[in-house]
Amino acid sequence: MIEDKCKQKIVNLQPMKTILYIHGMGGGKDSRIPNYLMTVLDPKEFRVVIRTYDFDPPVGRAQIEGWVKEEKPDLIIGESLGSIQALRIQGIPHLFVSPSLGAPRRLVQVAPLALFALGRWYLHHIYPVKEGDRQPLKFTYPILRRYKEHWEAALAAIGPGESYYAFFGEHDHFMRSGIVRVELWRQLFGDDTYTMYPGTHFMEEEYVDALLVPKIRETLQK
Repeated sequence: MIEDKCKQKIVNLQPMKTILYIHGMGGGKDSRIPNYLMTVLDPKEFRVVIRTYDFDPPVGRAQIEGWVKEEKPDLIIGESLGSIQALRIQGIPHLFVSPSLGAPRRLVQVAPLALFALGRWYLHHIYPVKEGDRQPLKFTYPILRRYKEHWEAALAAIGPGESYYAFFGEHDHFMRSGIVRVELWRQLFGDDTYTMYPGTHFMEEEYVDALLVPKIRETLQK
């Protein structure tokens, strides 16, 4: 009993770890995975920060930079399209959920559609946003074209001293269009930097429990 009390005191003396979760396209403060993490991670040990940022890459970048300075996170988690913003943050360990490394190219390809009202309607039809505190999707030609520069900046930020690890769902429907590209991840980061799980693009809670939470603990213990 005395030993258990001593262990508990040691845990209590350890500083709380802050995780900055960068949501995907159309996500936001209401996103499911970060809010689920808040319920399964001990609030005495971990603090999960999730905020809604702008879809326009440079505007979102400025917002996220401000949050990094304000919160001083110990870990960055990037989900889906948010992984591109996450890659641009240096000096902090990274985890990724369904990183969509092919999404910037795809958004640039469909940018001409945004020049027409029917094209904008079509983009909102295939990329709907749920109600709540979610990222407004502003499909304009200039914004979509800026994803080319955004991707180039993310590639330039990748460094040998950084820590990257990703999770991909075997049944991720975005793989068919090339929005999610496991082979590109492998080329950039290596064969031992990712795990495939038998789920979808939207990591189910059972895999959050079995894979993401243990990896969070492992990464923050290093």
